[in-house]
This record gives sequence, structure tokens and C-alpha cells, in this order.
Amino acid sequence: FFLSLKLESKTKGRPQKQICQVVLDHFEKQYTAELGDAWSSVRDVLTSPWCWQHALLLNRFSQSPGLESSLAVQGYHPAFPGALPYLPAALRCYIRTTPGRFPAQKHQAGKLKEYYLLNAASLLPVLALEVKDGEDVLDLCAAPGGKSVAILQCAWPGNFHCNEYDDLRSRWLEQTIESFIPDPLINLIMFSRLDGRHIGDLQPEFYDKVLVDAPCSNDRSWLFSADPQQAVVRLMQRKELSSLQFQLLSSAIKALRPGGSLVYSTCTLSKAENSDVINLLLNSCSNVMPVDISEMARGVSQEFSFLSGTEQHELLVLPEKGRAWGPMYVAKLRKV
Repeated sequence: FFLSLKLESKTKGRPQKQICQVVLDHFEKQYTAELGDAWSSVRDVLTSPWCWQHALLLNRFSQSPGLESSLAVQGYHPAFPGALPYLPAALRCYIRTTPGRFPAQKHQAGKLKEYYLLNAASLLPVLALEVKDGEDVLDLCAAPGGKSVAILQCAWPGNFHCNEYDDLRSRWLEQTIESFIPDPLINLIMFSRLDGRHIGDLQPEFYDKVLVDAPCSNDRSWLFSADPQQAVVRLMQRKELSSLQFQLLSSAIKALRPGGSLVYSTCTLSKAENSDVINLLLNSCSNVMPVDISEMARGVSQEFSFLSGTEQHELLVLPEKGRAWGPMYVAKLRKV
């Protein structure tokens, strides 16, 4: 295995991303109110793609002997060195503090990829879910598939249901799984294109664990919207997302067996799409209880910066220089 990496030079010659001013103005107003002093440093990271970091999730089904030593030479080290309530040995993620992007591997039919490039914070919902071998698991909004792949690095569910409503994203999901998971195991995964709001009625009390990585206003990508008019439409539609998220969560609760756990995640800083949605669910469902994830948060506090003052059942990763992960909101609930 040989890698010749010139990460910083990869960006040279490419057109620089342009910040969409209408989105930045909207965020400036909203997040100054919601995050206070923390917003200015978060804004500096979100508007500076050259300081963004990328992690590598290694694929346990396609191991390359020289990959980890190559990563070490490039300054990467294993993430999550602290004691965590749940950290399967097979889940191996590498990060480094300096920015730059490891070269992506292209999809090749019949050949498994050796690693998945991701924002390291996107593994926190998977760690919070604590999937164990033999459990029945639903990934309700699974595309593009990174969290599904991460779940399968941790354990092998009894039934694993990957759902994605959007046709294009569903094909993307299936290609991602095909790129990382060998055929005999793929055959045990159920793919569907159902409206996630109805799965709870279609499969009541069927799952031990449900991940709801909900559609949300993606702060990183929205800031670089190429079409200002489309950005304005997105910002107008943003108010409707919390209603969709609540409906997806309500469906997920129905799909859970009593005693089962649910993790909700988004990649936005927006309080309306994060804690407000969770609080609405807790206040309207008497059979749902919050689950303390503060031990996990303490265990990864060297890698991630968190918003202070959140409840014990939730966390919000704030990007900062040198730890430019997130935004990522995570909340854990249990059905009683």
C-alpha cells in the first residue's frame, strides 16, 4: 500500500468556495442570539473551508496492511483514546489536528474501499446508539450511508433496516454500502424507500435501536450555496423542518420495542431543529425518557468542543480551529 499525499496542494487551482451572504446574515442573527460569544469562533471555522479537518473510518471488511502506518507518517492518530461507555475494538477512526483531506477512494464494483472520509463528529450518534450483535436496528434516514457503515464496523445486527425516502439519495446509500460491506452480509440488510414518518405504523415495536439522523439545515453546505435565490427559499423552508423532524421521531418511537433506545442527530446548530424538537417529544410522549450521554461526552472532550449548558441527554459539537468537527447535535432517548 503506497500513498503519496500532497494534501494542501490538492486545493490549488480549484475555484475557492464563495460564501453566500444571505445565509451568513441569517446565521449571524440567529446564532448570535442562540450561542452568544461562542458564535464568533464557530463562524470563523465554518466560513474557512481551508481549516476544515477530515477523519478516516477504517473498513474492518477490507484491511490494508500499510494503511495505518501511512496514516501515522501523515500525522494521524486514533480518535477516542479516552474511556468510553461503548467503543468496539473494530471501530477504528483516525484524525489529525492539521487541516487537509486524505484522497478519496472511488467506487469500484466488486472491490471494497479501505476507509470512509467523514467529519469525526458524525460518529458520535453511532457511539451513543451502542448497537450490539443480534439487535434489530433501523437507520431511518440513512443516506449517504456513513453512519450505517459505522454501525456495521461496531456490530452485526440481527436485522438491519436502512431506509431513505429520496430516490437519488437511496441509490447513493446502496452504492456506499456496496463499497464497504461484502456481499454475504449485504444480503442481510433490508433497503427501503419509505416515508420515514410511516415506518412506525408499518413496523410497530420491531426494533431494539433506531437512529434518526434527520434531514436538517446543513450549516456548512448552506453557507456556500451557489444560488442565492435557492438559499433564500431554503431559509424560508427552514421553519418547516422541525415539524418533519418531530414526525420522524414520533414514527421512530412507535417502531421501537419497549426498552429500546433512539438516537437523534442533526448537523445544524439550530436550537429549533435540535433541543426544541427533543423537548417537544419528551413533553408529548409519556413513554419516552431521556438517557444520560454525559459520560460519552466527557470521554471525547479532548477531540471535540461542546456547547456548555446542554442537558445530560444531549450534546452539541461546536467547530473550532484545531478541532473543526461538527456542527453535530446528538440526543438519546429510551422507550419505556
